[in-house]
Amino acid sequence: MSSPIFIAIDTPDMDRARSIATAVKRHAGGLKLGLEFFCHNGRAGVLELAELGLPIFLDLKLHDIPNTVAKAVQALSPITPAVLTVHAAGGRAMLEDAKAAAPAATKVVAVTVLTSLDNDDLESIGVASNGHAQVERLAALAREAGLDGIVCSGQEVAAARRKWKDGFFVVPGIRPADSAIGDQKRIMTPRAAIDAGASILVVGRPVTGADHPDEALRAIAATL
Repeated sequence: MSSPIFIAIDTPDMDRARSIATAVKRHAGGLKLGLEFFCHNGRAGVLELAELGLPIFLDLKLHDIPNTVAKAVQALSPITPAVLTVHAAGGRAMLEDAKAAAPAATKVVAVTVLTSLDNDDLESIGVASNGHAQVERLAALAREAGLDGIVCSGQEVAAARRKWKDGFFVVPGIRPADSAIGDQKRIMTPRAAIDAGASILVVGRPVTGADHPDEALRAIAATL
């Protein structure tokens, strides 16, 4: 079984991205490429890193009207990401169209509540329910729309897994016990997230900011 740990390559610098990806290649389950990397390097950059042979998690968090999202997904060709994110808050029609437009081999997962948000943040944007309830509501919507799974924090994944036993659960906000929290608010250790039902873990700065990324990755993997 390959590692469930995907390394977040959050840099626009292609040389640095390639260096990190090469360093973790032997022990990572895949690479997560987000907006910072994609906006600077585009499809060509994604395809270049894909040549290393690791699965690509393209974390674009698409959120627009259904037709626009569907065409954006189609425009990613010839990339065939292992995982692609859209925002659950885009609604059922958008989710359905995103899934229909994606390659058959791509798992389309819906972002529920960002791990940088807590209940006070949700209230400030007009969400009356707490984070747990909002994740459960959006997870149900994603499932009904035919998506493969969701993105949620480790704090909600157990409840989501109980209601969606065959769902694919992406858990970011992963921090080893001795690691800095940074701008995350709803975090969990790698082992606790796996035990709670995570399918894959997204780890960024604890590995990419280390002097020896592969050693840092192996130390985290050892806790699993």
